Order: sequence, then structure tokens, then C-alpha cells
Amino acid sequence: MDREWNDNQPIYRQLRDRVVAMILDGVLKEGDPLPSVRTVAADYRLNPLTVLKGYQQLVDEGLVETRRGRGMFINAGARDLLLQGERQKFLAEEWPAVYAKIQRLGLSPQELLDQSPNSTSKDSTSTSNDQKEDR
Repeated sequence: MDREWNDNQPIYRQLRDRVVAMILDGVLKEGDPLPSVRTVAADYRLNPLTVLKGYQQLVDEGLVETRRGRGMFINAGARDLLLQGERQKFLAEEWPAVYAKIQRLGLSPQELLDQSPNSTSKDSTSTSNDQKEDR
């Protein structure tokens, strides 16, 4: 987890968002324990109540369960639940602005795909050019 906090959002919310990102990225998997409140508070120089409040949001959302005397653990299905919610949130809140900008710039779907980080069209083009030079 990043040790930097920004002033635009409460720290407990940022902590919650970081745990969510770790679940979505597969760093934390179903059944994995969350680091203890004390450990996170000490490592990141936070008030334990701040950490607890961030963790409690995860519990309230059904992503994490508390096991008395053992800690907090990622619930089964948490990643799928998050993906569904995050996709809906993206489509409702962020996609309209992205789509509008794409339209304003007159970008085609192929141009976007060619520029994507996972695109191999540049690699295959340069590879085929390299092969032509070898002949």
C-alpha cells in the first residue's frame, strides 16, 4: 500500500479504496486476512480508529467479515461484487466524460485500440518491418 495520503478525501476512505484496489488486483484473495488494525496504524502512522473506520466500511459493504478473536477476512465473492459495482460506477460516472472527449477529438475505435497499453499492433508492425529488412 502507498504511504502517501491526499487531502481531497478522508484517510479512512482512502484506506478503504486501497484495500478495494488490492482485492481487484488479486493481491488480496477470498479468505485472506486483512493486516491488523494495530499493524496498519503503526506502519502508516494513523490513528487506530481511522483504520477501524476504513475497515468497517468494508464490513458494511459485505466485502470483509470479522471473526471474533481472529481478525478480518476477505469474504467469498468479494472480488466479483466489487467488479460489478466498480463497472457500474465507471459506466455511470466516468464513461460519459470519456466518451464525450473521444467524440470531440474524432477518435475511431481502431485508433483507441492501436494506442492501448495491451495493443500488439505496433509490435507486430515493427516485427514485420524488421523481418523485411533481414531479407
